[in-house]
Amino acid sequence: MSALENNIFGGKKFSDLLEEIYNNQKKKDKQISALISELKPLVQEIGDATLIVPLIKEYLEIGVKNDEQLIKMATIVQRIMSNNSNSADGGFGISEEEKAQLLAELDKFKEEDK
Repeated sequence: MSALENNIFGGKKFSDLLEEIYNNQKKKDKQISALISELKPLVQEIGDATLIVPLIKEYLEIGVKNDEQLIKMATIVQRIMSNNSNSADGGFGISEEEKAQLLAELDKFKEEDK
């Protein structure tokens, strides 16, 4: 999990970026629900709906575009971190010591199955 704690810019860690994406989704869900419940009483006839629904649609689209940018940034950072770890340790994303530990754990499981 140390890759999640890598500083990516201005004191912002990769885990912070992921948390921001998650929190934005939760906050947006609450905001949209509140907005719709506030606007429901204003819709008295079909003409009202044709005015209000496009406003809700625009609000949703703006939120989605903002989240898409954060997700794209997270993807870029993840690829950079993956490339950096691949070049340092032969392409598996884990150190030689971690590989040895995993193999030792596999050997233990094999012994327990016998």
